[in-house]
Amino acid sequence: MSGPRLNRRLTLETATRVADEAGGYTETWTPLGVLWAEVTARTGRETQSGAVPVSMVPYTIVVRGAPVGHPERPVSQQRLRDGARVFHIRSVAERDPKGQYLICMADEEVAI
Repeated sequence: MSGPRLNRRLTLETATRVADEAGGYTETWTPLGVLWAEVTARTGRETQSGAVPVSMVPYTIVVRGAPVGHPERPVSQQRLRDGARVFHIRSVAERDPKGQYLICMADEEVAI
């Protein structure tokens, strides 16, 4: 198996809850760091989000490996950002037996 082409600079972000003055919270996204990645689109589809049609495209995103619990290791419910584009991470697994690379299964949703 040849190594991936890590040619895309993505920002790893995690959701952070910030208390508001009404006893609730708002959710913001906090950057954790920059990861170089290989981003490959898979077969997309159109769906609905409320009354708005949405284009949903799944992606396979390969990044360098990191130990479980390390802040640079992506986990589900985080996201990767490329400028205005956002990839929501669904799952993360090792790509190879040595754990040199990780595969992130992610979705990008765009209102159409």
